[in-house]
Amino acid sequence: MEHIQTISGTLEALHRLPDLHQITRYCTAGEISTFLRSVTAELGQDRQQLAGWNSRLSDLVQRIGTSPRQELRAIHEELNQIELEQFLMTYSVSALHNSCTHYRDLLATRAMELVAAEMASAGRPMPPLPVALISMGSDGREEQTLITDQDYLIVYGDGGGAEADRYFVDFSTMLVDQLEEAGFKRCTGDIMPSNQSWRGSLSQWHKRLLTIVRYEADDYAKNMMDLIVLSDARYVAGDRSLAEELVSTIRNMEREYNRVLWGMAKAATELKLALGFMKRIWTESSGEHKGEFNLKLLAWVPLVMSVRILTINQGIPATNTVERITLLEQEGSFSASMASGLRAAYHVLTKHRILLQIKVIKGIQNDSHYLNPYQLPAEERERIRSALIRIDELQKTIHSNFSIV
Repeated sequence: MEHIQTISGTLEALHRLPDLHQITRYCTAGEISTFLRSVTAELGQDRQQLAGWNSRLSDLVQRIGTSPRQELRAIHEELNQIELEQFLMTYSVSALHNSCTHYRDLLATRAMELVAAEMASAGRPMPPLPVALISMGSDGREEQTLITDQDYLIVYGDGGGAEADRYFVDFSTMLVDQLEEAGFKRCTGDIMPSNQSWRGSLSQWHKRLLTIVRYEADDYAKNMMDLIVLSDARYVAGDRSLAEELVSTIRNMEREYNRVLWGMAKAATELKLALGFMKRIWTESSGEHKGEFNLKLLAWVPLVMSVRILTINQGIPATNTVERITLLEQEGSFSASMASGLRAAYHVLTKHRILLQIKVIKGIQNDSHYLNPYQLPAEERERIRSALIRIDELQKTIHSNFSIV
């Protein structure tokens, strides 16, 4: 598994093969038999390896719900390693997203249970109020990858007064610490419930959201960033009905206040893409990243943000980017061709984001954002260029739909 740009195993290679008849039409019967035996043998080995990984993954996931806090990090790291190895065999973005999101939800749920139990044992039982943990960012979109940080908020029921507020200050601080101990990096933007801006009772959250959507706070840039982050809010643990009530409030407010949605649309269309003259892939011309471009900021983020805007505008509750694209196609915002192109764009860009993460994990490079497209095969470079062109078309659609001058 030392090769990052090439595939280990047969599955990805088979994805690239032309029709079988194109391979065998010039072969003798003996050569065809030898070829098929070789493919069958390699597929059998890959199938056995996948079965072993999946069995181990299932065992580890089952352990999460009963493990003490000191074991969670080791479980998390082993789960990540399994996903890394499986990804290098299959290159399945969806499979990695689904698995990483699932087991991290379980880890976060277990962390909440352990914090509540620890506080209760210290004589501070949880107030008789519903409480929920809600994720945002890539976790909110169910798009977790191999490197993760904390993007969570906490909401709890009304009626507990100042005593409940004090309890959840300490609960949130301990939860953030425990999640970090379990392998969830602290959010560099401080989007964590230990920050008072990301926890509160339901009524406190309602008041806070009104302040944001009405632009009553002084910092416009922070308001906009908070709204973008909240747009991907998703229930993770605790009281589901409470979480869904807050998530519904967020969605409704974003749609009701036209200025909010227009501002988000304007921000999405102003994001630069790595497209240069004659729609060629643009790269840095000098400096540390000469010949590279920031895959996250100049490709992936504009795609995710643009799809998000249209989804909110159409009242679609989904948070996952690929699901959002499919639902936008179903309700008529995208043609079948556009939707197919955007799904392909998402997968190719995310695939390379994950491969860059693997390089960082393996110590091959320090940065997980910059990609040199000219180190890739020509057909893969063309897929990335096509993805950028699709995103450019999407930005123009939003620019037109929202009458952005």
